[in-house]
Amino acid sequence: MVFSSLYFLFLYLPIVLFLYYITPLKWRNLLLLLVNLVFYAWGEPVYILIMFLSIGIDYTHGMLVEKYKRRGNDRGARWAVASSVIFNLALLFFFKYWDFVAGSLQAIGFSFMPKLGLSLPIGISFYTFQTMSYTIDVYRDDAKVQRSLVNFGTFVTLFPQLIAGPIIKYKDLGDQIDHRTHSPEQFASGVQIFVVGLAKKVLLANSIGALWDAELAAQSAGMLTALGGWLGIAAYGFQIYFDFSGYSDMAIGMGRMLGFHFPENFARPYTAASVTEFWRRWHISLTTWFREYLYIPLGGRPRGTARTVRNIFIVWLCTGFWHGASWNFILWGLHFFLWLMLEKYLLKDFLQRLPRWLRHAYTLLVVFAGWGIFAMEDLSVCGGYFRVCFGGGALWSAVDGYYLRTYAVLLVLLTVGSANTVKAVWERLPERAREALAPVLMLAGLVLCTAYLVDGSYNPFLYFRF
Repeated sequence: MVFSSLYFLFLYLPIVLFLYYITPLKWRNLLLLLVNLVFYAWGEPVYILIMFLSIGIDYTHGMLVEKYKRRGNDRGARWAVASSVIFNLALLFFFKYWDFVAGSLQAIGFSFMPKLGLSLPIGISFYTFQTMSYTIDVYRDDAKVQRSLVNFGTFVTLFPQLIAGPIIKYKDLGDQIDHRTHSPEQFASGVQIFVVGLAKKVLLANSIGALWDAELAAQSAGMLTALGGWLGIAAYGFQIYFDFSGYSDMAIGMGRMLGFHFPENFARPYTAASVTEFWRRWHISLTTWFREYLYIPLGGRPRGTARTVRNIFIVWLCTGFWHGASWNFILWGLHFFLWLMLEKYLLKDFLQRLPRWLRHAYTLLVVFAGWGIFAMEDLSVCGGYFRVCFGGGALWSAVDGYYLRTYAVLLVLLTVGSANTVKAVWERLPERAREALAPVLMLAGLVLCTAYLVDGSYNPFLYFRF
């Protein structure tokens, strides 16, 4: 079940909110745990067992870490943390990477690992990272151990951020799991954020996604042009941003409806003037997680360029691999590693001397080229596509003109929306005007999204597979 489905919008979510607010406070976490499991089981009920296993293992290991630390047994605490990390990584490897490794080995003549053909459990990349960080935080004294199995299970399975994040560390949510406040103002704010996210995903991401699919089809038919190739890449770049940020907004909005405050996951990334700045603004929860639980433990910025480059290389190799079990994701991670290193050691001073608009254009070119690598798992298709983009075919065609005319208004809206211009204008309005307009605009947005979902069948969720 995805947030932009009619079943979710008009059946699951209203029922959950109704039950939540009629349930006494002391039973609300238990209710959330149950409805979370219903949400997870909607598509793949058998994988609930894996989630139960993950909850049980990490809950137990958190208790073990706390017990060993209380007794002054640091070695035992370290072993408990290591055991938790190994379990989570093994779980992720088995379901997400086994077939990739098996296929890669078979391609070079080794057949001792058979392909299993297992489907990927929904949200496993997100909840394994969350539970893994829990035991680490307990060991570091950054979080108190959670003694309630129900409360811990609620944290792991919390449906608003289960399938697409943000990746929430227990130390940032633990207190809210135990005690949280509710108010009509907070609920209304949550509804507003949710509807904005829904509109971003349904009205913008879905609409521009058709252009990307059309250019991929042109590539397959041997009719792609350089202009069409870059139009397609721009379309995918906008699609993945409004798709993923829209889902993050919906998660944050639903969290507020339920009394939680989730961290922001995007901060106008397409306004960045460097690749380094872009990654401070894009998928903030993931970059923060890797910095805190991988980069810093590796040594952060040690003395010596070689070690720093090594640490950043490992982080970006893992970042690419986290996104998917395919060579294009590894190449995508290395693409950004390369540009980040160039900015850090060669281009920093040069870029600072350039006008901001030129730095911005350079950043978008690097980022959107990266999205092209990200989108095409078949490297031969990817190579052929970029070959055309960089002059290995016709420069343009009449079809490109048709697409430009058809999508011109939408591309302008996407550009304006990615710069948060609308939000800036909205915040400048008098408070009374915002209070009067907000419910009208929210209702209009919900009606438009519903009409789109009823009438159309194109409703992908790009991050669902991660």
